[in-house]
Amino acid sequence: MQEPTSRLDAREIDGEPFGDIMSSLDDLEEGETLLLINSFEPKPLYQVLERRGFKHETKKISDGEWHVSIAQS
Repeated sequence: MQEPTSRLDAREIDGEPFGDIMSSLDDLEEGETLLLINSFEPKPLYQVLERRGFKHETKKISDGEWHVSIAQS
């Protein structure tokens, strides 16, 4: 997957980050990629991404840091 064009660190969001994540995805233009940084692997998000036509790649950076690259399929 290409280099991210935007970045969202969910660890910095006070409260539930789902709305912020969806908003960031809505802002993506065709060909752009969002890097989502989270404190855990966001498995529940994967099904939502697939339903909305996004693909993702997940990488564990360390305990408490996961990077998910998200782009349109």
